[in-house]
Amino acid sequence: MKRTKMSLLALAAVAFGAFAFKGFQGGSITGKVVPADGATEAWAVSGTDTLKAPIAEGAFSFADAKAGTYTVVIDAKEPFKDATITDVKVEDGKGTDLGEIKLAQ
Repeated sequence: MKRTKMSLLALAAVAFGAFAFKGFQGGSITGKVVPADGATEAWAVSGTDTLKAPIAEGAFSFADAKAGTYTVVIDAKEPFKDATITDVKVEDGKGTDLGEIKLAQ
């Protein structure tokens, strides 16, 4: 009887540990800016959450974004204009690719 209780207690502890340490599994947002040297950084805003990512060789990525809907702003260099993409949906564990974002002059 005592051995059965200990086995059940150990099993419960393992099950609890598996769920407790599952942790945050965010999504991601990626994209590519054209021209590649036309922007410096990108921002993703959702409510009070703000993420910032550098743009390197035209590419940017926001890793571990919480699930939700974001507005992504590309901070362009002169003579280009900033670009804004609204209603960007992020789901836990999934990537959202914005594809190619062409900057206007």
